[in-house]
Amino acid sequence: MTSNTAIKKLLIVDDSKVSRMIIRARVLDVYPDWEIIEATNGTDGIAAAHEHKPDFCTMDINMPGILGTEAAERILQELPNIRVVIFSANIQESFQDRASAMGAIFVAKPITEKSIAEALRYFLG
Repeated sequence: MTSNTAIKKLLIVDDSKVSRMIIRARVLDVYPDWEIIEATNGTDGIAAAHEHKPDFCTMDINMPGILGTEAAERILQELPNIRVVIFSANIQESFQDRASAMGAIFVAKPITEKSIAEALRYFLG
């Protein structure tokens, strides 16, 4: 394996098993060599980010415990090279502005092939 074909790691943080499954399946369809790590809430997402040092992260906002925006902010403060996409059905401008201010992008749910493609474009920028 050469350095330009390094395997990427994606951390998916979402309390919805269905959302995690859709994101995982779609990403692996396009990038079958990527390593996928999953977490079901923000606290576990922060821990997984520290443990696995992913390249990319998708984050839901509304989950049990801390909000995804808070988890994403903490991850980006401590691991600023991770590219984060915040997926949420809550499309309030304040959430979109907060995502942008912390260095992430906001993608509206539902999780679809189109929304995942938008996230991948950002990740690979």
